[in-house]
Amino acid sequence: MSEAILAAALGVLTVFLVLAAVAWWRSNARLGELSTALAGGAEGKDELARHIDKLIEAQSKINGKVESLASHVDRFGQNIGQSMTDTSKNTNDSLAKLGERLAVIDKAQQNITALSGQVVELQHVLANKQTRGAFGQGRMEAIVKDGLPTNAYAFQHTLSNGNRPDCVIFLPEGPSLIVDAKFPLEAWNGIRNAPSPEAIKVAEGQFRRDTLKHVQDIADRYFVPGETMETAFMFVPSESIFADLHERFEDVVQKAIRARVMIVSPQLLMLSIQMVTSFMRDQRMREQAHLIQLEVGKMMEDVTRLGERVKKLQTHFAQANTDVEDILKSTRGVLNHGNKIAQVEFSGEAEPQKPDTVVRAPRANGPELPFRTFEEV
Repeated sequence: MSEAILAAALGVLTVFLVLAAVAWWRSNARLGELSTALAGGAEGKDELARHIDKLIEAQSKINGKVESLASHVDRFGQNIGQSMTDTSKNTNDSLAKLGERLAVIDKAQQNITALSGQVVELQHVLANKQTRGAFGQGRMEAIVKDGLPTNAYAFQHTLSNGNRPDCVIFLPEGPSLIVDAKFPLEAWNGIRNAPSPEAIKVAEGQFRRDTLKHVQDIADRYFVPGETMETAFMFVPSESIFADLHERFEDVVQKAIRARVMIVSPQLLMLSIQMVTSFMRDQRMREQAHLIQLEVGKMMEDVTRLGERVKKLQTHFAQANTDVEDILKSTRGVLNHGNKIAQVEFSGEAEPQKPDTVVRAPRANGPELPFRTFEEV
């Protein structure tokens, strides 16, 4: 943009110089005519005067055009300066943003480099059989440790036949469950790295042979009657490999099932661990059932005693109610006799009135009251 502005400014200056040169050429032409007119005498003087007037008029027009052009050039220069200032500011802002983006890109590049190194290390791990076994063993151990108590499993446990499976899960009141983590991953990587369809077929055949051989080894080594279950797990440390295995090698999966070796992924192993945990919890509850029944029996005895005590309390409340009614009857008798005494009129020496016969109030229940009651009138 700045280059276009400079080119426009140079064009304007060129036009200005051309106009100045034309004006200068016309002035020289007028001077030549003046010289000729001076040489012609009186008529030349008149002609000279006319030429001078025309020259003055032309000079005035040229001066006006020059001033106008100078004003345009000044405004154009100002516009060019402002435009160059804005362009410089925008350029600086763009460079600053570009620097920030370059910093972000540089950080992302560092992360990609670190991730590439980790991927290379993982490839080295998967390429080595011993390290590959340790990789699958590590994932399997993490799942088992997260789901089971420490006394419910053992790693590298020696069986009675001398073999040592990767993991043994001890089930309550039954044989143990075997989990093997040595999936033939190098044969699977051979399929993924095959360069041609023919090489893929060869690698698939090798994978079938290796997998079925490993399945048979599990069945031969880890099935001990009375000690281990007749079903074992072969752990696959990747969900994607597990899905491809069921999609492309269904025959291998079916043969493994017939050999009583279940191929499990990390999620299936976690689900199996949860089922084993629930089974162990139910078994512990069954073992504690007699204690629960004993405690329930004691609780029923306490409830029975509580009912008897409530009945006794009800009898006491009934007796208290009867006593209160008797007290109210005696109170009414006292009030009646008091009213009779208040209505007596004394005239002369009358003999005092004999009191009414005092009788004891029989009680329906409980001991006799320590005071006497009057019969109601």
